[in-house]
Amino acid sequence: MNGYLEIIRPGNAIMASIAVILMMFVGHYYGLAVIICALIVFVCTAGGNTINDVFDYKIDEINKPNRPIPSGRVSVKNAKNYAFFLFGVGIILSLIDSYLVNNIFPALIVIIASIIMYYYAAKFKAMPLIGNIVVATLTGFCFVIAGVVISCAQNYLGILFISIYLGLFAVFMTLAREIVKDMEDIEGDKLEGARTFPILYGKKIPSIISIILIVVTTLMCPILYIYHIFNVLYMIIMVVPIIIFLYSALILKFDPPEETCAKVSKLLKIAMLISFIAFVFGSFNFGLSIC
Repeated sequence: MNGYLEIIRPGNAIMASIAVILMMFVGHYYGLAVIICALIVFVCTAGGNTINDVFDYKIDEINKPNRPIPSGRVSVKNAKNYAFFLFGVGIILSLIDSYLVNNIFPALIVIIASIIMYYYAAKFKAMPLIGNIVVATLTGFCFVIAGVVISCAQNYLGILFISIYLGLFAVFMTLAREIVKDMEDIEGDKLEGARTFPILYGKKIPSIISIILIVVTTLMCPILYIYHIFNVLYMIIMVVPIIIFLYSALILKFDPPEETCAKVSKLLKIAMLISFIAFVFGSFNFGLSIC
């Protein structure tokens, strides 16, 4: 694969854009503004992935020598300029989106998110728990920016509230999974000299936090059905993720072995994907009942 394509991790960037596509279905809006929004999320995520590799290249020289920078396919200078170019494209597109929907917030969100992604790679990633929170928050931003664009385009605040709700859902579950992944990688991270939350405080506190986040997210699941935002099909499909969430919390316990953490990480990812499917099907005959 070409180094400049590989360094943006296109699969990861596409996954981020899927949040916007989900909001397209939920909001029943398929205009140019939200299509540009999906492209913005893709480009900015690509920039974030690239700048992350810029700051990690010394570690990658040892642990992942085949990546574009340590393998010599992309220089550090070119990668850094490439990341800034991608962020710049994202910001320009966000200004176009702000013009299309006559609201400055899409551009503000993109500028703030781009700054956060840069400082995540430079500083926050190495900070215990803070790095996890930043990753989770950026995931939630993908839903919120789509909600802002669609809300402005339709002049309807209800979809913005829904995007914030779905964003919080993504934040809580992503944060839980990020913490679990750190517990899974604890031995390898120790060898690399990393200072992750589980390394500094053991597995008990991270496990408790993850379990609380999983349970809170599970309790959030029926709300969109109870308030007639999503139809009964949403709730039927969500039964599967709810069971997976509760099972994951049950087996996590307070001092899980790496094998259990790996299993929970995979289960949470599967449950989140099924939840996203439920969001789409639950939006059929979407009831605009939020005041």
